[in-house]
Amino acid sequence: MAKLVLLRHGQSEWNQQNIFTGWVDIPLSPKGIEEAFKAGQKIDHIPFDTIYTSTLVRAQMTLFLAMTHSKVGKVPCLIHDKDPKHQEMAKVHDPQVQKTLIPVFARAELNERMYGELQGLHKHDTLKKFGEEQYLLWRRSYHVNPPKGESLEMTAKRALPVFQGEIMEQLKNKKNILISAHGNSLRAIVMYLDRLSEQEVIKLEIPTGEPLCYDFRSDGRWVKEPVHHCNDAFKK
Repeated sequence: MAKLVLLRHGQSEWNQQNIFTGWVDIPLSPKGIEEAFKAGQKIDHIPFDTIYTSTLVRAQMTLFLAMTHSKVGKVPCLIHDKDPKHQEMAKVHDPQVQKTLIPVFARAELNERMYGELQGLHKHDTLKKFGEEQYLLWRRSYHVNPPKGESLEMTAKRALPVFQGEIMEQLKNKKNILISAHGNSLRAIVMYLDRLSEQEVIKLEIPTGEPLCYDFRSDGRWVKEPVHHCNDAFKK
């Protein structure tokens, strides 16, 4: 078995202000920082082998703050694998120290849905300007995208290949994986794991700062677990 934990970032400053964020790189709010710490306490005994995150700061803040509560004695380390020069400059020369690091890979494919011309607009003002029907189509339909933005379907088409490729390869090798990302990129992954329909996924809510845990079994099945069961499995 391998454990997969999905973690939506904590509340951001624009979540708090009810502003469309998308790819605008906004940090966590004070509440979001607390949510990240509490999430870390819920997964503190899981020995993650690899961590994936988006390239956006709110997801990265969440994972690093959460991992400060880890009890496994390892340190998450961002790997700049898209930048060979940085990789060479950041080389660790002690093999024993290298073993104490958890590699963290940032993938833009795991970024939040890009909301196009809605980014930076207050959601309440957008609702008043365009009406409830159009607003809900942009926010909650699977296929409809906002002006110059992405639909949930488009977000899924970029997020799932990363999950089904390099992340699944590690799960098949019995590696425990943490993914710190966003409501819509994680919604796409949960749609795949739970075999949700298009109508079911648009109703799916993934709370900020609440880890979701799955067992990946050797027979290829996914089994969703309460996060405390997942964490307790590694307590001595």
